[in-house]
Amino acid sequence: MIEIETQMRSAIRDAVNRPSRKPFHWGGLTGYQQLEGIALALHSVAPEAETAYLCRLSMQVDRAVDQNRPLAQDVAGAHLWLTRIADGLRYPPSSFPASGLLGGPVSSDQVRAEMEDLLQQFHPDLKRQPAQAALYSAWHRLWKTCGSDLLPCYDIPGLPPDNLKLEALFEGLRCHQRRISGRKSTRPLRDFGQYQVLFDAQSQAELLQQLQQTSEVDYQAQRRRLAKAEEPRQLFSRLHRDPAATARRLVDQHATRRVELARATAALPP
Repeated sequence: MIEIETQMRSAIRDAVNRPSRKPFHWGGLTGYQQLEGIALALHSVAPEAETAYLCRLSMQVDRAVDQNRPLAQDVAGAHLWLTRIADGLRYPPSSFPASGLLGGPVSSDQVRAEMEDLLQQFHPDLKRQPAQAALYSAWHRLWKTCGSDLLPCYDIPGLPPDNLKLEALFEGLRCHQRRISGRKSTRPLRDFGQYQVLFDAQSQAELLQQLQQTSEVDYQAQRRRLAKAEEPRQLFSRLHRDPAATARRLVDQHATRRVELARATAALPP
């Protein structure tokens, strides 16, 4: 009996300390559901002298479940909507093998329309549902600022929807760099990481085949888009290193542009 009571305490302790594995596995919600199951099981215990401890334990569990029920319902609602968002994005790709995420029948316009429709349907109580309110705010903000950047993977063959595999590859390279050099910093990977990726491939032909999955036109377009996105960061980097020279370069560019516009205006017919 003492051993069973100990196991019951361990089950309760495990429920209130469930770890999370975001974005889809929420430990707090899973732990609450586990605590509900434990409470339901304790309700079936007959009130006897030998079960006094379990009855007292049942009261404590019921109190915890009742106190956290509104928050758990709110979190469950937010988790449900997060799942709907992921389904709309066909993410993760392994869960939608027949949807043809990478270059299949699903297009970026279709995904955009579905997400816009979900945004119109989601109207939580912003005062009484804090978890759903946080999801509502983050969803609207991210879709407004980054939504267009999520859509090219539905139109460009071979473009993954995330960079998890690439991050895992470079994490392995960093661990290898620390092991062979004894240094904590892995900054050289920023400059020579692409060559280590080449060495990690089985052959140059295999690497070339992977690169050729994307057309040159799409590749160059994405390169220009990336360069455009990197311009603000590069500007601040130059400004932090040499503010005077950077500001002077901007002034010179502005003057050059004024001269070009003046010449173009003068060349126009009267």
